[in-house]
Amino acid sequence: MDSQDNEQIRILREILKWIRFAGMKEVKSTLISVLDNEQKRLVYHLSDGTRGAVEIAKLAGIGSNRTVADMWQSWLKLSLGESIPVKGGTRFVRSFDLTDFGIELPQVKEAAEKEDNKSVTTQPQTSPTEVEKNG
Repeated sequence: MDSQDNEQIRILREILKWIRFAGMKEVKSTLISVLDNEQKRLVYHLSDGTRGAVEIAKLAGIGSNRTVADMWQSWLKLSLGESIPVKGGTRFVRSFDLTDFGIELPQVKEAAEKEDNKSVTTQPQTSPTEVEKNG
């Protein structure tokens, strides 16, 4: 690359920085408005392209993967992500990380349930002979 190409790249990066800055307030406002409950925020956050609608529905505690697919369609129309091809169809990939905008993420339902099960400790069973020895 010559110096003119380097200068053009530098200018484009500067323009991109300012465009991102200018749009942050609008993006945050849109995210807060559209993701108006914990379930929607969780589904959006989990939509990173690595999981399908069935898995996300399960993790978010939603009864139907159709609900997730409907959310994906509405978010695509708002340009909050993009659709990528996967085996058997397409999948939504979010464009924004909610934590970058100070939006708190709810806990994943499945992980929360596993954590709850871990915190329940069972008392060791004492056999009659141990009771006799200790008693």
